[in-house]
Amino acid sequence: MRIVVVGAGKLGYSVAQLLADDQYDVVVIEQDEKRREVVKNSLDVLTIGANGASPMTMQEGFVKDADMLLASTDSDEANMIICSLAKQNGVKHTVARIRNTDYAQLSDAFLKDTMKIDMILNPEQITAKEINRILMTPAALNVEDYAEGRVRMFEVKLRKDSPFAGIPLKKLEIPKQILVAMIFRNNEMIIPHGDDVMRDNDHVFFVGGKDVIHDFESEFTTTHSKAERVIIIGAGRTGRFLAPLLEQQGLFVKIIDKNKERCQLIAQKLNRGIALHGDGTDIDLLVEEGIAEADVVVCVTEDDKLNLLLALLAKHLGAAKTIVRVARNEYVELMEKVGVDIVLSSRLLSSGEVLRFIRRGGVVSVSLLEGAKAEAIELILPENSPIAGKRLRDAALDKECLVCAVVHDNEVVVPNGDTVLWPGDRVVIFVKAGYVKIVMPAFEGQE
Repeated sequence: MRIVVVGAGKLGYSVAQLLADDQYDVVVIEQDEKRREVVKNSLDVLTIGANGASPMTMQEGFVKDADMLLASTDSDEANMIICSLAKQNGVKHTVARIRNTDYAQLSDAFLKDTMKIDMILNPEQITAKEINRILMTPAALNVEDYAEGRVRMFEVKLRKDSPFAGIPLKKLEIPKQILVAMIFRNNEMIIPHGDDVMRDNDHVFFVGGKDVIHDFESEFTTTHSKAERVIIIGAGRTGRFLAPLLEQQGLFVKIIDKNKERCQLIAQKLNRGIALHGDGTDIDLLVEEGIAEADVVVCVTEDDKLNLLLALLAKHLGAAKTIVRVARNEYVELMEKVGVDIVLSSRLLSSGEVLRFIRRGGVVSVSLLEGAKAEAIELILPENSPIAGKRLRDAALDKECLVCAVVHDNEVVVPNGDTVLWPGDRVVIFVKAGYVKIVMPAFEGQE
């Protein structure tokens, strides 16, 4: 499958990197020579120095033969033109990064039929929705729902005093409907077995039926309570999407930004919340506005380093929990190590949406975990899958893959070796990065 990425900025580079790692045939078109050189020297992809919005470029063979094109330049209008030209020249599917909410409000029919765009990506909106979802699960570092909300993945950081620490999994007393699906320890992904134990500071992923997981969350809420007061620093696009979402959940929101115009924009969207024109690094302002009483401080400025500084400052002043949005994926692990509670990469969240679209077929969703070191994939098993009708122990699945949950006849099943997968089942699997191409043929229909 050939995929063309137009624009080698932050999002374009991240998507190209993930696709190249998965052995897709990737072509990157970038007019800026410095950006193109970075991609050329870093990734195993074909790079073309050209204007992606030019009709001449879109008529080239490396574009016309493509299965999909992602337009991720800095201009919404250019991305829309690129997608339209690509479709006219035979590209099967198009994805455009569009950040202006005015365009996002256009009907799906208009975007698909008139503008020839099959999918819109708005990284800031995707990030805001993810933060909102996490805040609704106080103890979680990450939470994802699958199978139309029937299955939930719940990630926590295990504490030294946890009753689950140091006990072999086969002796662990947790509900049978919940599976310890994965452990991240010292930057390594572990698919656990009965003799494995969870340790202090492990990132542990639990998967099970949503209702059972919801009750199980209370085991981790001794130091977390439901957020009620949130301070957001940064009234850019992410902040402006996030603040109204949180207010709709009943949270009281204060948002701080140095830009007066941004504050005025967000103030119009809030009913009870407050928009403050000020400097988020001003300690006196933060203390005066009650940062020590805030349940969560969310740092979503456009500067990754500033977000880290703001989060550490908030922690120092007594904030209970900090969430940071970053653009650079490599900062995620660093920030977690120095004390930021939750770090979200808008690039990775958006890349997950692109991967889901690319894999389509029976794939319903793709979540990138721990800086894309693993993927959680939800799929619907097709009739002609080679493992349909087989017990999992007989399916000969790669050891870097784990079937975490199955929904059969609307019933959530935590699988074991005797579980049989049937066509039409919704299946959630965890796969180590780099093994998706090896694992997926077992779950896909045979031609």
